[in-house]
Amino acid sequence: MNRVTAILPAAGMGTRMGTDQPKQFLELDGVPIVIFTLRRLAACAQISQFIIATRAEDVEPLSARLAKEEFAQPVRVVRGGGSRQESVGRGLAEIPAQTEIVLVHDAVRPLVTREQTERVIIEARARGAAILGIPAIDTVKEVKRESLPEDVARITATIPRERIVLAQTPQAFQTEILSQAFAKAAQDGVVASDEAGLVERLGREVFVVLGSERNLKITRPADMALARFYLAQEKAQNA
Repeated sequence: MNRVTAILPAAGMGTRMGTDQPKQFLELDGVPIVIFTLRRLAACAQISQFIIATRAEDVEPLSARLAKEEFAQPVRVVRGGGSRQESVGRGLAEIPAQTEIVLVHDAVRPLVTREQTERVIIEARARGAAILGIPAIDTVKEVKRESLPEDVARITATIPRERIVLAQTPQAFQTEILSQAFAKAAQDGVVASDEAGLVERLGREVFVVLGSERNLKITRPADMALARFYLAQEKAQNA
Protein backbone atom coordinates (compact mmCIF):
# COMPACT_ATOMS: atom_id res chain seq x y z
CA MET A 1 0.00 0.00 0.00
CA ASN A 2 1.23 3.50 -0.80
CA ARG A 3 1.92 5.22 2.50
CA VAL A 4 1.52 8.89 3.37
CA THR A 5 3.04 10.29 6.55
CA ALA A 6 1.77 13.68 7.71
CA ILE A 7 4.11 15.91 9.75
CA LEU A 8 2.69 18.77 11.81
CA PRO A 9 5.22 21.32 13.10
CA ALA A 10 3.80 22.50 16.43
CA ALA A 11 6.75 23.92 18.35
CA GLY A 12 6.09 27.63 17.84
CA MET A 13 5.36 30.10 20.63
CA GLY A 14 2.90 32.26 18.68
CA THR A 15 4.04 35.58 20.16
CA ARG A 16 1.80 37.56 17.77
CA MET A 17 -1.27 36.06 19.45
CA GLY A 18 -0.46 38.07 22.58
CA THR A 19 -0.96 35.11 24.95
CA ASP A 20 1.38 33.15 27.21
CA GLN A 21 0.01 29.89 25.81
CA PRO A 22 1.35 28.63 22.46
CA LYS A 23 -1.31 29.19 19.80
CA GLN A 24 -1.52 25.51 18.86
CA PHE A 25 -2.96 24.83 22.32
CA LEU A 26 -5.58 27.58 22.28
CA GLU A 27 -9.05 26.07 21.99
CA LEU A 28 -11.27 25.99 18.93
CA ASP A 29 -14.66 24.37 19.31
CA GLY A 30 -13.68 23.12 22.76
CA VAL A 31 -10.40 21.41 21.86
CA PRO A 32 -6.80 22.55 21.31
CA ILE A 33 -6.24 23.78 17.76
CA VAL A 34 -3.66 21.08 17.08
CA ILE A 35 -6.23 18.40 18.00
CA PHE A 36 -8.89 20.07 15.85
CA THR A 37 -6.45 20.17 12.93
CA LEU A 38 -5.59 16.50 13.38
CA ARG A 39 -9.26 15.57 13.32
CA ARG A 40 -9.70 17.35 10.00
CA LEU A 41 -6.65 15.72 8.45
CA ALA A 42 -7.58 12.30 9.81
CA ALA A 43 -10.68 12.38 7.62
CA CYS A 44 -8.31 11.76 4.70
CA ALA A 45 -8.00 7.98 4.51
CA GLN A 46 -4.87 8.28 2.35
CA ILE A 47 -2.85 9.41 5.38
CA SER A 48 -1.22 6.42 7.06
CA GLN A 49 0.16 8.08 10.18
CA PHE A 50 0.85 11.42 11.87
CA ILE A 51 4.00 12.84 13.43
CA ILE A 52 3.68 15.98 15.56
CA ALA A 53 6.88 17.90 16.32
CA THR A 54 6.37 20.07 19.38
CA ARG A 55 8.33 21.70 22.21
CA ALA A 56 10.14 19.31 24.55
CA GLU A 57 7.96 20.29 27.51
CA ASP A 58 4.78 19.65 25.52
CA VAL A 59 5.62 16.15 24.25
CA GLU A 60 4.30 14.29 27.29
CA PRO A 61 1.11 16.31 27.92
CA LEU A 62 0.20 16.33 24.22
CA SER A 63 0.78 12.58 24.00
CA ALA A 64 -1.52 12.09 26.99
CA ARG A 65 -4.21 14.28 25.42
CA LEU A 66 -3.97 12.43 22.12
CA ALA A 67 -4.45 9.12 23.91
CA LYS A 68 -8.04 10.23 24.55
CA GLU A 69 -8.70 10.54 20.82
CA GLU A 70 -9.71 7.66 18.57
CA PHE A 71 -7.85 8.31 15.35
CA ALA A 72 -7.83 5.56 12.75
CA GLN A 73 -4.18 6.39 12.06
CA PRO A 74 -1.34 6.17 14.61
CA VAL A 75 -0.07 9.49 15.99
CA ARG A 76 3.44 10.05 17.34
CA VAL A 77 4.67 13.13 19.20
CA VAL A 78 8.36 14.00 18.88
CA ARG A 79 10.52 16.83 20.06
CA GLY A 80 10.60 19.70 17.59
CA GLY A 81 13.25 22.33 17.02
CA GLY A 82 13.80 26.03 17.24
CA SER A 83 12.44 26.67 13.75
CA ARG A 84 9.75 25.23 11.53
CA GLN A 85 12.41 23.75 9.26
CA GLU A 86 14.15 22.05 12.17
CA SER A 87 10.85 20.66 13.48
CA VAL A 88 9.88 19.26 10.09
CA GLY A 89 13.38 17.86 9.69
CA ARG A 90 13.07 16.01 12.99
CA GLY A 91 9.72 14.63 11.91
CA LEU A 92 11.22 13.60 8.58
CA ALA A 93 13.90 11.63 10.43
CA GLU A 94 11.14 9.60 12.12
CA ILE A 95 9.06 8.57 9.11
CA PRO A 96 8.74 4.85 8.27
CA ALA A 97 11.04 3.54 5.54
CA GLN A 98 8.09 2.65 3.31
CA THR A 99 6.67 6.18 3.26
CA GLU A 100 5.98 7.25 -0.32
CA ILE A 101 4.59 10.75 0.31
CA VAL A 102 5.38 13.20 3.11
CA LEU A 103 2.66 15.76 3.77
CA VAL A 104 3.46 18.80 5.91
CA HIS A 105 0.64 20.83 7.43
CA ASP A 106 0.66 23.76 9.84
CA ALA A 107 -0.76 22.66 13.18
CA VAL A 108 -2.61 25.99 13.30
CA ARG A 109 -4.45 25.70 9.95
CA PRO A 110 -7.49 23.95 11.43
CA LEU A 111 -10.04 24.40 8.64
CA VAL A 112 -8.33 22.39 5.92
CA THR A 113 -10.71 20.02 4.13
CA ARG A 114 -10.44 16.36 3.24
CA GLU A 115 -10.84 17.23 -0.44
CA GLN A 116 -7.94 19.71 -0.36
CA THR A 117 -5.70 17.21 1.40
CA GLU A 118 -6.53 14.41 -1.01
CA ARG A 119 -5.94 16.60 -4.04
CA VAL A 120 -2.49 17.71 -2.89
CA ILE A 121 -1.50 14.08 -2.24
CA ILE A 122 -2.71 13.02 -5.69
CA GLU A 123 -0.70 15.79 -7.39
CA ALA A 124 2.43 15.05 -5.37
CA ARG A 125 2.18 11.38 -6.24
CA ALA A 126 1.85 12.23 -9.94
CA ARG A 127 4.24 15.21 -10.19
CA GLY A 128 6.63 14.97 -7.25
CA ALA A 129 5.68 18.08 -5.27
CA ALA A 130 2.45 20.02 -4.72
CA ILE A 131 1.12 22.63 -2.31
CA LEU A 132 -2.12 24.48 -1.67
CA GLY A 133 -2.16 28.15 -2.61
CA ILE A 134 -4.54 31.00 -3.33
CA PRO A 135 -4.24 33.88 -5.84
CA ALA A 136 -3.20 37.27 -4.50
CA ILE A 137 -6.03 39.80 -4.36
CA ASP A 138 -4.07 42.93 -3.45
CA THR A 139 -1.54 44.65 -5.68
CA VAL A 140 1.92 43.34 -4.79
CA LYS A 141 4.92 45.69 -4.54
CA GLU A 142 8.60 44.80 -4.34
CA VAL A 143 10.42 47.15 -1.95
CA LYS A 144 13.76 48.02 -0.40
CA ARG A 145 14.18 49.39 3.12
CA GLU A 146 17.84 50.38 3.39
CA SER A 147 18.61 53.77 4.98
CA LEU A 148 14.93 54.33 5.79
CA PRO A 149 12.86 54.27 8.99
CA GLU A 150 11.52 50.85 9.97
CA ASP A 151 8.00 51.77 8.89
CA VAL A 152 8.99 53.15 5.47
CA ALA A 153 10.07 51.35 2.29
CA ARG A 154 10.87 52.35 -1.29
CA ILE A 155 8.96 50.61 -4.09
CA THR A 156 11.26 49.07 -6.69
CA ALA A 157 8.70 47.15 -8.79
CA THR A 158 5.06 46.18 -9.11
CA ILE A 159 4.59 42.44 -9.53
CA PRO A 160 1.63 41.38 -11.70
CA ARG A 161 -0.97 39.69 -9.48
CA GLU A 162 -1.49 36.87 -11.95
CA ARG A 163 2.07 35.74 -11.20
CA ILE A 164 1.54 35.65 -7.42
CA VAL A 165 0.21 32.80 -5.29
CA LEU A 166 -0.01 32.87 -1.50
CA ALA A 167 1.31 29.54 -0.25
CA GLN A 168 -0.71 27.44 2.17
CA THR A 169 -0.43 23.94 3.58
CA PRO A 170 -0.72 21.00 3.20
CA GLN A 171 2.44 20.73 1.15
CA ALA A 172 3.10 17.21 -0.14
CA PHE A 173 6.23 15.68 -1.62
CA GLN A 174 7.59 12.37 -2.75
CA THR A 175 9.80 11.29 0.15
CA GLU A 176 13.04 11.12 -1.81
CA ILE A 177 12.59 14.68 -3.12
CA LEU A 178 11.89 16.21 0.29
CA SER A 179 14.75 14.28 1.92
CA GLN A 180 17.15 15.55 -0.75
CA ALA A 181 15.90 19.10 -0.27
CA PHE A 182 16.48 19.01 3.49
CA ALA A 183 19.92 17.45 3.06
CA LYS A 184 20.91 20.14 0.55
CA ALA A 185 19.62 22.92 2.82
CA ALA A 186 21.60 21.54 5.77
CA GLN A 187 24.72 21.32 3.61
CA ASP A 188 24.32 24.92 2.41
CA GLY A 189 23.15 26.40 5.71
CA VAL A 190 19.89 27.57 4.13
CA VAL A 191 16.65 28.20 6.02
CA ALA A 192 13.41 28.64 4.05
CA SER A 193 9.96 29.69 5.18
CA ASP A 194 8.33 26.57 3.77
CA GLU A 195 9.22 23.13 2.41
CA ALA A 196 8.40 24.10 -1.18
CA GLY A 197 11.15 26.70 -1.04
CA LEU A 198 13.70 24.02 -0.19
CA VAL A 199 12.48 21.76 -2.99
CA GLU A 200 12.66 24.64 -5.48
CA ARG A 201 16.37 24.98 -4.65
CA LEU A 202 16.89 21.52 -6.14
CA GLY A 203 15.58 22.79 -9.48
CA ARG A 204 12.45 20.65 -9.06
CA GLU A 205 9.05 21.91 -10.14
CA VAL A 206 6.44 22.44 -7.44
CA PHE A 207 2.79 22.58 -8.46
CA VAL A 208 0.01 24.59 -6.85
CA VAL A 209 -3.47 23.26 -6.12
CA LEU A 210 -6.12 25.91 -5.52
CA GLY A 211 -6.69 26.35 -1.80
CA SER A 212 -9.19 28.50 0.08
CA GLU A 213 -9.23 31.67 2.15
CA ARG A 214 -10.92 29.57 4.83
CA ASN A 215 -7.76 27.51 5.16
CA LEU A 216 -6.26 30.31 7.23
CA LYS A 217 -3.24 30.10 9.48
CA ILE A 218 -4.05 31.30 12.97
CA THR A 219 -1.38 33.85 13.79
CA ARG A 220 -3.14 36.85 15.36
CA PRO A 221 -6.24 37.20 17.57
CA ALA A 222 -8.33 38.32 14.57
CA ASP A 223 -7.53 35.01 12.85
CA MET A 224 -9.03 33.12 15.78
CA ALA A 225 -12.25 35.13 15.53
CA LEU A 226 -12.41 34.50 11.79
CA ALA A 227 -11.84 30.75 12.25
CA ARG A 228 -14.72 30.60 14.73
CA PHE A 229 -16.91 32.48 12.24
CA TYR A 230 -16.06 30.09 9.40
CA LEU A 231 -16.65 27.09 11.65
CA ALA A 232 -20.06 28.42 12.70
CA GLN A 233 -20.95 28.82 9.01
CA GLU A 234 -19.90 25.22 8.34
CA LYS A 235 -22.07 23.94 11.16
CA ALA A 236 -25.06 25.97 9.95
CA GLN A 237 -24.67 24.62 6.40
CA ASN A 238 -24.45 21.06 7.65
CA ALA A 239 -27.34 21.32 10.10
